[in-house]
Amino acid sequence: MQRLRNWQLLAICVLTWGTTWYAITFQIGHTAPEVGVALRFALAGATVLAMCAWRGQRLRFTGRQHAWLALQGSFLYGVSYICVYRAEQQVVSGLVAVGYSASPLLSGLGARLLFNVRVSRRFVFGGLLGVVGVALIFWPEFGKAAASGSTALGALFTLASVLLSTVGSLSASRNSAHDLPLWPALGYGMAYGALVCVGVALLQGQSVVPDASALALPSWWASLLYLSLAGSVMTFACFLTLQERIGPGPTGTVGVMTPLLALVVSMGFEGFHPNVLTFTGAALAVLGNVLMLRRA
Repeated sequence: MQRLRNWQLLAICVLTWGTTWYAITFQIGHTAPEVGVALRFALAGATVLAMCAWRGQRLRFTGRQHAWLALQGSFLYGVSYICVYRAEQQVVSGLVAVGYSASPLLSGLGARLLFNVRVSRRFVFGGLLGVVGVALIFWPEFGKAAASGSTALGALFTLASVLLSTVGSLSASRNSAHDLPLWPALGYGMAYGALVCVGVALLQGQSVVPDASALALPSWWASLLYLSLAGSVMTFACFLTLQERIGPGPTGTVGVMTPLLALVVSMGFEGFHPNVLTFTGAALAVLGNVLMLRRA
């Protein structure tokens, strides 16, 4: 990952996460969200830790360091993703994507509050512009969701997922600043996130064993492997590497660009038809990203 340039890391994040919104739909119809997220990150975490052991990387940390890794994992890979899966059960995926377009602003403001990282007016304006742009893209879906009684619950889960993910992202920034190595932190974080999801499932009386009907579906297995290996191991490694280089605020622009690709996927596989608002929103979202990523 260290050999890749910033734009390459950003492109991998956007291309992969932009398609995971669709991949998640193959999981939530057959597996409880808590169980689906636990399986996803248990497989991802085990893969990363096995890679670290094979490469001879240090895997022993102090209790205090493990506490910080658990904080990062619980929020960034655990409860935030439970909320994402729950939100997609209630509202269309586009609305969840709109919520995540606010992540650059929240990450930037959180970094300013906790780490005294400078946030320019242009960055704030660009973030707001990106949110407006993505909202315009999915405006027709707001109308569809308004007719459903589940809209409020879906919006609440979306808001919770964005806030919880921001806490995890800022924890990852803190861990990186305290010289916790990226790959072991990623592996342990995902393992802790999976454990938290298992705990939530057990508290709700859910079985952590997937339903037999799900295990018989090739699409369920394919989506799980894609979400675990591509959508988690590879993409989070790129995301956290980029965050180390340019900070949590600018890295959060992934949350604005991802819905644009999700739109293309929706057009190809879910029959979404773009209109004038779609193209206007896309232009505003791209402009907002340019403003946020441009150096002072």
